[in-house]
Amino acid sequence: MTDEAADGWRGWREATEEALYGPAGFYRRPEGPAGHFRTSVHASPLFAQAVARLLGRVDETLGHPAELDFVDMAAGRGELVGGVLAALPDEIASRTRGYAVERAGRPADLDHRIEWLPAPPKGITGLLFANEWLDNVPVEVAETDAAGVARLVLVRRDGAERLGPPVEGADAEWLTRWWPPAAEGSRAEIGLPRDAAWAGAVACLDRGLAVAADYAHVAGGRPPFGTLTGFREGRETVPVPDGSCDITAHVALDACALPGGRALTQREALRALGVHGARPPLSLATSDPAAYVRALAGAGAAAELTAPGGLGDFGWLLQPVGIPNAPLGGLLVDVPDHEEQ
Repeated sequence: MTDEAADGWRGWREATEEALYGPAGFYRRPEGPAGHFRTSVHASPLFAQAVARLLGRVDETLGHPAELDFVDMAAGRGELVGGVLAALPDEIASRTRGYAVERAGRPADLDHRIEWLPAPPKGITGLLFANEWLDNVPVEVAETDAAGVARLVLVRRDGAERLGPPVEGADAEWLTRWWPPAAEGSRAEIGLPRDAAWAGAVACLDRGLAVAADYAHVAGGRPPFGTLTGFREGRETVPVPDGSCDITAHVALDACALPGGRALTQREALRALGVHGARPPLSLATSDPAAYVRALAGAGAAAELTAPGGLGDFGWLLQPVGIPNAPLGGLLVDVPDHEEQ
């Protein structure tokens, strides 16, 4: 045991792993993630309906297999997979096997059709969807010292930090390629564990599509001081690895991407799946007031899911597997080259 470990100092990756997923970890708590932060899944049922439409397009691209899989990574309490199964047309739903992948225990009231697993199943034919999963895969944090050397940031359970040894080996190679050290005090999250986690999830597909939807950044736009933060009871807070809050950091999606992958914004993806924030015509208010109110509520929810500066700026990484010359345009039709102004 090192002197740092003996004194309670350790890297952010180890500290976060225990704080989120240990026996008393944040994600083991009974209220679940929805008790502390709002994801696209919780914002509106329109999100699950859009993912169901995407699953339908995957089904068509695969030639309507006898058994179709939908895998919800980091499923929380199974909200997305439940919503997707409920939104599917009967013909597709009758062939679909739903899986929720989550470390926490199975909720007592979960739909009996959903299989609860600690890891994704092998041999998937269909759609694997990872909504806000990779941002909770723990990573090391590096900070550049006065000599220009990237050093690991060590942390105690109370959130106090200090600089540790220089970053070396594969972590150093990752930084050099994807997030090179900058000026003194600049920070980076070393995304190597996320690259490996995503590659492992994609490897579970035989045929179909894997999608990661998350807070994201790409080379040329990395935040100079990193993105590590915490969430507790709906508010952003200082990240403290004691199990009392969520600990998250944005994802370098370009580093995660495998050959054939494509990245776009959630705004682009959801618009291609029929989620628009346009207000209904005022004439509907006169001809059918109740329908107008429903359409107006739907437009508001769609606007939240696609809003610039908010959920609409999430990155979607699409990774087709086992589809010859996979035409992503056939899965997400009408994706614009540039967002509508």
